[in-house]
Amino acid sequence: MTTDRQPPFPPLGFLRQRDAELREEMDSPDADPEALEATYGHFARVNTAVAGWRGVYEDHIRPLLSATKRTHALDIGSGAGDIAAALARWARADSLRLHITALDPDPRAHNYATRHPSALGVDYLQGHSAELVARGAHFDIVISNHLLHHLSAAELQNLLSDSVALSRRLAIHSDIRRHPMAYALFSAGTLPWFRGSFIRHDGLASIRRSYTAQELAQVAPPGWTVETRPPFRNLLIHRGPDA
Repeated sequence: MTTDRQPPFPPLGFLRQRDAELREEMDSPDADPEALEATYGHFARVNTAVAGWRGVYEDHIRPLLSATKRTHALDIGSGAGDIAAALARWARADSLRLHITALDPDPRAHNYATRHPSALGVDYLQGHSAELVARGAHFDIVISNHLLHHLSAAELQNLLSDSVALSRRLAIHSDIRRHPMAYALFSAGTLPWFRGSFIRHDGLASIRRSYTAQELAQVAPPGWTVETRPPFRNLLIHRGPDA
């Protein structure tokens, strides 16, 4: 099991360009199941530390919610389901009505999420966003977390096209913003932790695969805007017809 190593030490200036050829161990169909289970179990802690969804909720999502009318959201690539659960919990604490469909194509992630207690207001679905588009599904809000850097150029364009088709009001994809300090802090901060999981190796690979704000703006279709947020985050945002 190679769960505690990081990618081979890169050459000087390695973060100047996006390294789309790196692969994350958890994406492998042959990934060690125990390490993968541990990785899913750590997601909530890692995302709480680095993903900044509380601020995204307060600034972008909460203003769209209502205490009387239910808002429907879709979390694409929901993984362990911790972001969907957090959003549902925050909305409930604010007495706002929010229902989230947590969608992931990976049966291993779907199995993990459904084997653990579900948050109120969250349903889990295995599948692809294109399948929902084909069914004519619509949601008020579409989100994803740490998904963009996993995708090929064609997959990214398909995701953004699906997001526009599925979202009536808001689509917002949050991802890592590549930066040397992000790499250094994550490398140092995870060194003594997350043994027996893919968190450290895949997190460092994710930073190297991720976009700068300028790169993301260049590949995004018209109608999408990039917002940078601390710590080292890109938000790719599209406002729908009912925004």
